[in-house]
Amino acid sequence: MRGRLAAIRRTALLVVSGPVLFLAAVAPGLISSGSALSLLRVPLESVVVLVVLAALPWPIVRRIVATLVAIVFIATILSAALDLGFILNVGAPFNIVTGWPEVAAAYGVLQDSTGAAAAVLIVVALFLAALVAGVLIAASFLTLAGVIRRHYRAGLIGASAITAGWLVLALIGIQIVAGEPVASADAVGTVITKANQVRAAAAEQAAFDKAGTTDPYAHLPASDLLTGLKGKDVIVAFIESYGQVAVQNTFFSQGVDDVLKKGNKELAADGYSERSAFLTSSTFGGISWLAHSTLESGLWIDSQQKYDKVTSGSRLTLASAFKKAGWNTLSDVPSDTKPWPVGSSFYHFGTQLNALNVGYKGPKFSYASIPDQYSWEYFQKHELAKPHKPLMAEIDFVSSHTPWTPLPHEVPWGSVGDGSIYDPQPAEGLPPSVVWQSSHHVQQLYGQSVQYTMSTLFSFLTTYNDPNLVLIVLGDHQPATVVSGAGANHDVPISIISKDPTVIKRISSWNWQPGMLPSPTAPVWLMDEFRNRFLKAYGS
Repeated sequence: MRGRLAAIRRTALLVVSGPVLFLAAVAPGLISSGSALSLLRVPLESVVVLVVLAALPWPIVRRIVATLVAIVFIATILSAALDLGFILNVGAPFNIVTGWPEVAAAYGVLQDSTGAAAAVLIVVALFLAALVAGVLIAASFLTLAGVIRRHYRAGLIGASAITAGWLVLALIGIQIVAGEPVASADAVGTVITKANQVRAAAAEQAAFDKAGTTDPYAHLPASDLLTGLKGKDVIVAFIESYGQVAVQNTFFSQGVDDVLKKGNKELAADGYSERSAFLTSSTFGGISWLAHSTLESGLWIDSQQKYDKVTSGSRLTLASAFKKAGWNTLSDVPSDTKPWPVGSSFYHFGTQLNALNVGYKGPKFSYASIPDQYSWEYFQKHELAKPHKPLMAEIDFVSSHTPWTPLPHEVPWGSVGDGSIYDPQPAEGLPPSVVWQSSHHVQQLYGQSVQYTMSTLFSFLTTYNDPNLVLIVLGDHQPATVVSGAGANHDVPISIISKDPTVIKRISSWNWQPGMLPSPTAPVWLMDEFRNRFLKAYGS
């Protein structure tokens, strides 16, 4: 009986070995293209490996080689999956040198979306699936190599024919799916691509390090810094995922534009002026702190590696420039639930607010721990309304953070209280598991989240009507590909708002456009250019 079962297993393995090795070889292209037509390809790696295995006389060496090759195949498949995930979420393939911290950040988002236990189960399931697939690939190589060894002459003829056909297809360059040659060599291509990433990352890091050694504003005396804003309270308001798609050329941008146009009228009636343009963000779809540090430091920070490098040093930031010039400085990061050392050591914020120390007693809205209106109300009541020195604050507004459901809605300012008024609101929206079944629905709710955030901003300004306030309002990055679409740019709106005409006059040479809604012809700067231009415009 045992012998019969063993024979059945051997036969089953022999039958599936060919399809397993074929699928393992073409899987990266299938994942990246998303088209079943990627199956119509001729992979060379499996044939070469089988010939090599058949020629090796030592069983232990054959097993070692088959295992190593299986690991490479699994690595290329996982690499393709990571590339796809990164392209969909942050607009660029996974970088083997700089991308690992972003993987850790993605796991954090997974925890927020599914819960800690479910996130662990998903990771364990993926690990076990990769392990089983690796074992099956190695066993398939050994099985077919054994067949070739027993029929060596016929095996060589078959391998030679496949190789010759592959070379002809490669020379002709036939592609059924764009970017996926029929003569495939995905494993080799992946290895070459990742090796090039290592070289490029080293060169890029060297250039970045060199740029960080020069700073024309590092040694300016305090008396020359930000003189054009003396006595003003200045807020840098980062609007989560507020990208160009929110205001231009999408079905959901009309609703946002209506809110911005209505806000323009309300602000004008209250004596405010605004100037707007676009900045090209250093990130896309997420990893917001890269954009924050790029704007603050004047360096192009597009990876966690660069972020860690810069924030471990003493680069002058906008926040530290304000502090040097005599302002009190404050950060408010409602998504944080633990201390943020970089906020003190690098940005030099004198006060740090987060989800735990602003007295919020209301519900979470998926990722967003605190509704934007509560953040504004707390800041007004506990900072602006009290006698205080001029204050510079960076505040993150997170109600427009993925997954964009459920969403809060505005309440009367006098009713905000400790946030418990929001208790029934999360149940009034749909859970992410429902919304994310439809990309159209996701886009619709994204637009609504930006409408809420911007409407709350305008309501705050007109309700509290502070003539001493200057706001820099901008997006941190475009939303993920599910909203922005494939190939979207990295541009985000930025506006400066003030009641003081001299504040607006100092940036007249920028040629930014009046109002909160920049048009397609508005200036576009790289985000790392803003710090120097801002310090120049408002310096001595």
